[in-house]
Amino acid sequence: MESKRPNILWYCTDQQRFDTIGALGNPQVDTPNIDKLLESGVAFTHAYCQSPICTPSRSSFLTGLYPARLHNTRNGNGTFPEFPPLITKLVSDAGYRCGNIGKFHLTSSGHRTEPRLDDGMTYWQFSHAPRDDWESGHHYADWVRDQGGDLDAMRNSPERVNPAMHQTRWATECAIEFTAGDSKSDIQNADQPWMLCVNIYDPHPPFIPPKFYADQFDAEQMPGPYFQPKDLEQQARLAAIDFQGDPKTPQGHDAKQMQAYYYAMIKQIDDQFQRIIEHLRDTNQLENTIVIFTSDHGESLGDHGLLEKGCRFYEGLVRVPLIFSCPAKFLQNVRRDALVELLDLTSTIIELAGIEQPDYMQGRSLISLLTDSDAEDSHREFVRSEYFDALDPFFTGGTGAFATMYRNRQFKLSVYHGHGLGELYDLENDPWEFNDLWNNPEYTTVKADLIAKSFDAHVLLTTDVGSERIAPM
Repeated sequence: MESKRPNILWYCTDQQRFDTIGALGNPQVDTPNIDKLLESGVAFTHAYCQSPICTPSRSSFLTGLYPARLHNTRNGNGTFPEFPPLITKLVSDAGYRCGNIGKFHLTSSGHRTEPRLDDGMTYWQFSHAPRDDWESGHHYADWVRDQGGDLDAMRNSPERVNPAMHQTRWATECAIEFTAGDSKSDIQNADQPWMLCVNIYDPHPPFIPPKFYADQFDAEQMPGPYFQPKDLEQQARLAAIDFQGDPKTPQGHDAKQMQAYYYAMIKQIDDQFQRIIEHLRDTNQLENTIVIFTSDHGESLGDHGLLEKGCRFYEGLVRVPLIFSCPAKFLQNVRRDALVELLDLTSTIIELAGIEQPDYMQGRSLISLLTDSDAEDSHREFVRSEYFDALDPFFTGGTGAFATMYRNRQFKLSVYHGHGLGELYDLENDPWEFNDLWNNPEYTTVKADLIAKSFDAHVLLTTDVGSERIAPM
């Protein structure tokens, strides 16, 4: 008898760094429920997004293509390519009931709510930034108003947004609604599997957690960012390259307080995430549900004098959490250090849903690393990330920079094209990227070799050669 295809819960936070989970070595955060997920599954400790900003990263992992190959490389874009289909459309066409909750951000939500695409979803509950800026179509803001709440007033109050009316809580309520069905019997016996994408807005700036959570984290107890005084000189050298905000010392950014707020937002996520897990357990769905926890990109959080995001590729910005859990199918309490990309998450979901991967997809399934305890802990020789012409109104004074990152096991190369600028780090000996080797004569050969490899990777992986060839001429 053919086994039932698994449900897929795809839980994606916004702007969450890789080093924000207790069980992965951060004693300052409080993530007991995400820690439990790791204990019951596999964590990829070196997972990289394909762009350090929202839209190109999300576009990439929802299609399986690098942003430049997809031709969707910036925030604020007006349209989305007609091809390829979104992964949710492919999964829906394969017989899954699909839903989205929260942020989507494949096109701009400026001056409108984001228009629907041919996404294959039968359940759509949308929110972008947790503000009440849209006249219609912003389901989260509608929900708050229906409960008698005023988002703008709450956001500006000392208590901030009431946890009971927070976007993170709303997303949980929607997830429970989607997975509830008409009755408990329907849930237990339904033949149709589901895939639900839950997109939390936090811990995206502004860093304004509810006071209830903020009070649980003392700024004075925070370790602060990875910063050395020479970082300001480095950022001055890169001043022509887009970034949100100006470089400052940790004191200038009040970085410890921002870190405390950031961890408070993650604590709220952890609490609400567990409510979904408990609901699935109570309704006998958890055993046949693959739970994926990840984020679209990271956050600088004061590292190297930078706060928020932009055209840089430091570890805090491009390395993200990626955890898979399904004890009936996957290994448990395993950490994989292989270099992987979020494109590989896309390919893994395709395989889990029983779909043959389309030829155009550029990811590689992680199934062997999830299921085979004897599998070698390696996956890619290198990972890459892109930032192309992402200038938008929030990048004040920016230039619409073009940049690429190429990272192998030892070195990370970032090239800021058109400026003659770059960065080179030996991550084995300098994991927090303090010693830039770009102009070090002892690394001239290494730099040249990595530039050539990065260029080849970019050409081979992002060039669209056009229509199918049908004749020699």
